[in-house]
Amino acid sequence: MKGFIPNMAILTAGADEGGSELNALDNALLKAGIGNLNLLPVSSILPPKAQITYEVPFIEKGTLVPVVLAKIISGKEGEKIAAAIAIGVGEDFGVIMEHTGKGGKEEIEGEARIKVEEAFRVRDMEFKGLHTISVEHTVKKLGCAIAAAILWWR
Repeated sequence: MKGFIPNMAILTAGADEGGSELNALDNALLKAGIGNLNLLPVSSILPPKAQITYEVPFIEKGTLVPVVLAKIISGKEGEKIAAAIAIGVGEDFGVIMEHTGKGGKEEIEGEARIKVEEAFRVRDMEFKGLHTISVEHTVKKLGCAIAAAILWWR
């Protein structure tokens, strides 16, 4: 049986507050433009020849959507949290890595890049390019930061 192979990866990120952890996550997903979709977690492989974009296209509400998702939730007032996705592009396919943590988005994005570099090294792949997205959030009461790579079809 042949599987469906997406031909694009959509990078997006968002952060927000909520009255509960689930609401904070929902609100961050809404800020990222993907809150009305049914997200299906997938592992971290960029399909061959997939185009990478930072614009979320129209996708019908409720659609099942494959996603690599980085999320962090904190209830510590004043804490800075961040989420990042890095996509390494190789000759035949790529690798998508996520990272979250306390601190600024540059630091968290750097950790995601290190993960991509290792993934390429262990696969003995030549690195052709890198795409990243990250977001940071300073918690007021209960905050969430997410970064996502949606695998989709044009």
